[in-house]
Amino acid sequence: MANEADWLSKDKQGLAGLLLQSHQRAFARPLIASAQPGRSKRLLCQELFACGFPVLAHGTEKDPKLTYANAAALQLWDARWDALIGMPSRLTAPESERAERSSALGQAQRLDAVRNYRGIRISRKGRRFMINNAKIWTLWDAEERACGQAACFSDWWWL
Repeated sequence: MANEADWLSKDKQGLAGLLLQSHQRAFARPLIASAQPGRSKRLLCQELFACGFPVLAHGTEKDPKLTYANAAALQLWDARWDALIGMPSRLTAPESERAERSSALGQAQRLDAVRNYRGIRISRKGRRFMINNAKIWTLWDAEERACGQAACFSDWWWL
């Protein structure tokens, strides 16, 4: 479709589905209320993008790159889609916080999911903020292979 939003591409619709299914698997509850079986992938993708709290995901590379950020995440990190997607996800945190962030991601990988994560992040323009009570979970593809990690939170404040 011409002029389709990047976050609404078929690829990202599939990723949004994995994000929602993997969250359900990890926490035994939907990430968004509308994430019910039988809903259109396109509609779910739109609802996830507009859900009002930041949701991000990255891949499984050695230095994982962001693969998804919804509207709330783009606003908080003060970035356009094409500036955030493809960026190494470690850059979402200040350099002084990256070891702690990496440790939390490792724990989430070992356990499949973690709750109540707290850490400092930094916007693309250098503003620092604290995220609190974040959830981090593993993304699983149709073949039961880990294909990334996702995070969401609704509790944050500027530092």
